[in-house]
Amino acid sequence: MLFTSAFAQAAAGGAPGGPDIILSLVPFAIIFVIAYFLVIRPQRKKAKQQEDLIKNTRKGDSVITTGGLIGKVTRVVDDAELELEIAQNVKVRVVRSMIATVRSKGEPVKDQG
Repeated sequence: MLFTSAFAQAAAGGAPGGPDIILSLVPFAIIFVIAYFLVIRPQRKKAKQQEDLIKNTRKGDSVITTGGLIGKVTRVVDDAELELEIAQNVKVRVVRSMIATVRSKGEPVKDQG
C-alpha cells in the first residue's frame, strides 16, 4: 500500500528529468568554459610555441636541453636529431624534443630558391 502512494506522488510531480537536469548541468558547462580559457587554451598556445621553437632550431643556435646541457648546434643530423658542441671538440647527439630553450639564434635560414 505504501508503494502505490509513492508512485502516485512521483507521477503527479511532472515528467522526471525535464528542466531539472538541464539546470543541474549549467554549472558544469560554465566551469568547463572557464577552465578552457584559463587552462587549456594557454597550454595549447605554449605547446605550439615550443613545437615551433624546436622545429626551427638551426646550426649555430645556442640551446639548453631539458637535462641542463648548454651547447651550440653544430649540425642538424635529421628531423629528429641535432649535434651539439658542449665543450671544445666535445660533440653529442641530442633528440630535438629534449631542447628546452634557444638562448641565441645562429645562422639565418637559407632560401631554397
